[in-house]
Parts: sequence; structure tokens; C-alpha cells
Amino acid sequence: MLTAQPDRKMWFSMWFLGSIVTFGLGFFPLFHSSIERRNQHFLRQEKLESQLIKNRNIRKSEVGLSLKSLPRRNARAWAGSIVLIVPAFLIAYHLSRDLRLHEKHQELFLSKFFPEIRYAPQNIAVEKYLLITLLTLGFGLVYWLYKVFNFYNSHFKEHMMIEEEIKRLMEKRGLD
Repeated sequence: MLTAQPDRKMWFSMWFLGSIVTFGLGFFPLFHSSIERRNQHFLRQEKLESQLIKNRNIRKSEVGLSLKSLPRRNARAWAGSIVLIVPAFLIAYHLSRDLRLHEKHQELFLSKFFPEIRYAPQNIAVEKYLLITLLTLGFGLVYWLYKVFNFYNSHFKEHMMIEEEIKRLMEKRGLD
């Protein structure tokens, strides 16, 4: 029932060092990959939720949550836009904010279908990272991106454990 392909984890240090070695050209694939893995994960979550609703023979309107995922971001356009510098800050902001919203949605969804699963969203202090970035005249963006990578990696790890727990609970309940 659940998807077999796990989410891709990325390591910031590898990407950052590659960007330094390539005199900044490595930032384009860094941003592209970050946005693309965000898109793929949110799509994966949407499919999971649809499968669970279908399995329970419930209409989507009965769930009480909007199953529409956050808007898909065009990875090529967003990554290409960092040539202008300012979009790099917007991308970091949107990646942080979108994960925070996604986790709130996931917490509500799980509480409706599997109240026995304890899920605590991460504390993503977007305002703090924005302030650090502003106070350091933009250099804080490196730290912010590092934190974004770690937040997504942690979320993917947590999501994998939740999927395993959902499988176990579905088997226990006699559902597919």
C-alpha cells in the first residue's frame, strides 16, 4: 500500500564544498535538488493520505482537512533565479515555511487517522534564521540553508518511521 521509495536525504557539506570549488556554480544544482525533493516528498504525502482515505472508504470531505498539498515549485526556474541573489533568500524562506506548514498538516492528519502515533513537528524558527541572515548582511543564508537541509533530512527520517508504524497498525487492524 505505502510507497516503497524513501525520500532522498542530502548532505549540506557536500553541496556547499562543491559550490565553493566551482566558484558558486554548485549552488544551482543545490537549490534545484532541494526544491525537487521537497516537491517529491509533498506529492508522496498526498498519495499516502489519499490511499488511507480510500482504504477507509471515507469521502475526502469527511476528513475535514484539505488534502491539496502545498503548491509545486518549479525547481528549474527557482534554481535559475538565484543568479539575481535575492531569490536565494526567498527559496530558503519558502523551503522553511512550506515544511512547517506541511508538518502541521501531517500532525492533524495523523491525529485523525492514527491517534496512537505521536508526531511532534519540528520547531522551525524561520523568523530567527531570517534575522540572522539580515544581521550578517546575507552571510547567514549559509547557516539557514544548512538548517533547512537538516530539517528536511530529519523530517524524511521521521516520515519513514511513521510509514512503518502505519503499516504495522494497518496490519493489526486487518486493513491493506
